[in-house]
Amino acid sequence: MVHKIKINDLVIEYDLIRRQIKYPRLEFKTGKLCLILPKNYRNHEHLIEKHKLWIWRRHCEIQATLRDSENRELDMDRTDNEFKHLVHSCVERMGKELDVSANQVRFRRMKTKWGSCSCRGNLNFNTYLKYLPDNLIEYVVYHEMVHLIELKHNNRFWGFIHDRYEDRREYEKRMSSYWFLIQKMSG
Repeated sequence: MVHKIKINDLVIEYDLIRRQIKYPRLEFKTGKLCLILPKNYRNHEHLIEKHKLWIWRRHCEIQATLRDSENRELDMDRTDNEFKHLVHSCVERMGKELDVSANQVRFRRMKTKWGSCSCRGNLNFNTYLKYLPDNLIEYVVYHEMVHLIELKHNNRFWGFIHDRYEDRREYEKRMSSYWFLIQKMSG
C-alpha cells in the first residue's frame, strides 16, 4: 500500500517496511522515502511529523538530483578490463601519494555504495563505477584509499579528502546523479 504525506506544497509518497529492528529510521536510498519500523511500532505519523523538515529537504535534493541525472550520460564503451586497469593504476598511484597500500582490491556489484574499505585493508569497488567519468572513479578510489589511514568519516578523514578535492560536495552531487541514472538503466 502506498502512503502519502503533504509537507508544504509537496505530496510525498512513502513505503512502510516492518523489520525485526529496535529503532525506527527514515531512508531515501532509492530516491523514495521508506520508513523502516520495528514490527510493533504503531505511530509512524508521529515519526513523520517529527522529521518533516528533513524529509522535505531530502526530497527536494533528490528531485534536483534526478533532474540533473537527465543531463548525464553513462560511458557504455569502457570494458571491464579497462575499468579494472584504471582502478588498479589509481590505487597504485594514490597509495604512493598517501603512503599506504591496500591488502586486496576486489570488484563486485553493490546495491547501496560505490566502494568500501575493510579494517583489514581490503578495498571493494562497485562494478557500476565503470560507467562513470574517469575523474569520478578516481574520486571514489581516493575516498577508499583515505580509509586505509582513517576508517571513520570523521574530521580527520574529511580533511584528507578536502586537501585533494576542495569541491568534494560537487563530486558527491554528481555521484548521486549517476547513481540514479544507473538505477534507471538497471531497473
